[in-house]
Amino acid sequence: MSRHITKTPNSSPRLLASAIGVAISASSVAHMAQAAEETEHKGERNSISLGATSITGQEQDATSYQTENASSQKYTAPLVDTPRSVTVVPAQVLKDTAATSLQDALRTVPGITFGAGEGGNPQGDRPFIRGFDAQGDTYLDGVRDTGGQSREIFDIESIEVSKGPNSSFGGRGSAGGSLNLVSKTPQARDFLNGGFTYGSDQTRRYALDVNRQFLDSAAFRLNLMSHEQNVAGRDAVNYDRWGVAPSLTFGLGTPTRVNFSYYHMESNDLPDSGIPYGYSSAAATAHGHDKPTDGGDSSNFYGLKDRDFRKTRADISTFSIEHDLNDNMTIKNTLRHGSTGQDYVLTQPDDSKLNVNQFGTVWRRANSRVSTTTTTTNQTDLFGSFQALGFKHSYSTGLEFTGEETRVSGYTVSPNTNPVCTVAGGGKGGQCTSLSDPNPNDAWTGSVARNYMGTNTKATSRAAYVFDTIELDPQWLLNVGLRYDTFDTVANTNAATGRTKLKDDSQFFNWQAGLVWKPMENGSIYTSYATSASPAGGLVGEGVDSNAIPTGINTSDMKPEETVNYELGTKWDLFHDRLSLTAAVFRTEKKNARILVNSNTYENAGESRVDGLELSASGKLTEQWQVFAGYSYLKSELVDPGKNGNRQGVVTAGSNKGNEMPNTPKHSFSLWTTYDITSKLTVGGGAFYVDDVYGDPANTVYVPSYTRYDAMASYKLTKNVDLQLNVQNLTDKTYYDKAYGAHFANQAAGRTALLTTSFHF
Repeated sequence: MSRHITKTPNSSPRLLASAIGVAISASSVAHMAQAAEETEHKGERNSISLGATSITGQEQDATSYQTENASSQKYTAPLVDTPRSVTVVPAQVLKDTAATSLQDALRTVPGITFGAGEGGNPQGDRPFIRGFDAQGDTYLDGVRDTGGQSREIFDIESIEVSKGPNSSFGGRGSAGGSLNLVSKTPQARDFLNGGFTYGSDQTRRYALDVNRQFLDSAAFRLNLMSHEQNVAGRDAVNYDRWGVAPSLTFGLGTPTRVNFSYYHMESNDLPDSGIPYGYSSAAATAHGHDKPTDGGDSSNFYGLKDRDFRKTRADISTFSIEHDLNDNMTIKNTLRHGSTGQDYVLTQPDDSKLNVNQFGTVWRRANSRVSTTTTTTNQTDLFGSFQALGFKHSYSTGLEFTGEETRVSGYTVSPNTNPVCTVAGGGKGGQCTSLSDPNPNDAWTGSVARNYMGTNTKATSRAAYVFDTIELDPQWLLNVGLRYDTFDTVANTNAATGRTKLKDDSQFFNWQAGLVWKPMENGSIYTSYATSASPAGGLVGEGVDSNAIPTGINTSDMKPEETVNYELGTKWDLFHDRLSLTAAVFRTEKKNARILVNSNTYENAGESRVDGLELSASGKLTEQWQVFAGYSYLKSELVDPGKNGNRQGVVTAGSNKGNEMPNTPKHSFSLWTTYDITSKLTVGGGAFYVDDVYGDPANTVYVPSYTRYDAMASYKLTKNVDLQLNVQNLTDKTYYDKAYGAHFANQAAGRTALLTTSFHF
């Protein structure tokens, strides 16, 4: 069986990474220990972060759950004065919850769910924010991070979640919001942080974060990670990955800062094939309000060890230079080149072919993908403040140029058509297995061959933008933003029947405006309006695009889909500014979605809507008690989804009008809290609730609601060594955290215990 990416022995890169870390550690531990003693201090409040560099030497408490400023210079006011919903998951929450992936981290943010990959959607992170697919709306240090990935966070300092349409910030997409991952960067001090985690299900994780200041204004930082585990409550599934992220900064504390960084991560997994949806009756020929069925054993795995695999890689290189033109004006240029890839064959259980309800069996349908996405971006930002016409302006403006290319192909798996699985137990050459007692060790007698036919999609985007917070008087602030984009995309598909070429050129404006009233210095009340635009081909071949470039059909137009958001909210910093509270009500509307209006005829005429309420709290209730909590209520409706149709665009019976939007829970709630019992001992825990989630617009398949509980305890053995115990999914709840719209859902991990030993110098 041929595979596109040749497996590199895991020992080689891991030993190399470890050797680098040990060498650096051995040469600097003594110096770091002395430096740690000399530089320990608690920073004052109200530091301002501009881009990657802290302008002042004062820092916010690194252990706090509260965040006062976003990292991006496009936020021209502190979060308490920003007229939109923004949640920042800080480093301490990531540490205390023992999060290792993006999905782990976002569990603490209600209103976000994850969808499953299948068919045109690649495996990996597919977040839904306020009910809208945000698969292509993840940014790394303010620059779009494209390509299907399962993101690690070993090199991530914090995660910023901006809710509501925000194409004025990042360009195309972002109908429900966007994610910005903030990288760890070199600091003007020496430190070494490391740790190893041993846990249930053979979990082994090693991490090293070392920072070395080698000149008065230069520093080097290196992050290393190795992770391997089985998955609690799941047969056969295992994950294996490693990563390295060096970065180098010159000019720390000077008017000119230069930063070089590189990120590399590889994984090699036996992926989870998920649990098939059952049927409401044995005679059913289609789903009707059905949920996953595991045949009586939640650990059942329907894939094949002999056939299934998933390999990924990510390589991201960044060069940035930042210069203070004067005390009130800074210019920054960021150049990034990134490449991500996926290579997999995995089992999609039964493909809704009725084997489950007719015979108690599962067809092991093979899904495959070989994809590579490369992106080159140059982004120039000018930001600062000035006085004009008697008003103070805090502004940010910039230009962005990006080229993207995705190549998607796969494997020819033979046989791979529904064999009607009347025989279980590895029947028909491993194609079939039992619903109640599958055997992942069944022999696969078919063949897997590389298929180089596929689609090559190229896109070019150019953008100009400006943001300004205008202080009308000390109590009134006006926040405005405007962005203009051009987005040109071309898709070439090679098939046995010939080659097809599709293209689309789009130009669009997006804007936002918010008015902030500050009745007191520590609080604000705001109202805002914001837009987003999703042009044809916006995912550049790395996902199913609702506004995709058409082929063989009629369209009245190919305008970008537009989304608008109306929001009214309030934000307060209480308890001596230690605790941030927010509340917002909003309406988000997509008004010109591309829908089927007749057989083979599409128009930009659809509409969907979400009305919602969001509450959050982050920070300290007392000096010993921290909390990070939120609640989200989302009332979604497919106001005009168009007519139902098949994949060929032919109208079929039925209507989804008035149904709930997929992946949009009405209620979701998260609470994570810790308490320092003594100066050395901390205990904490969390509760996470997500309501029923539909997988499809017809609301025929769903995953049930669930509540998950976590617990933790940490103890400082010495000033340099501490222990932390996390028990995730404390009650061993069987639940599903990803819903696909037709065939299956992904089951979450069962009870997992993790013991981490950390050292700090």
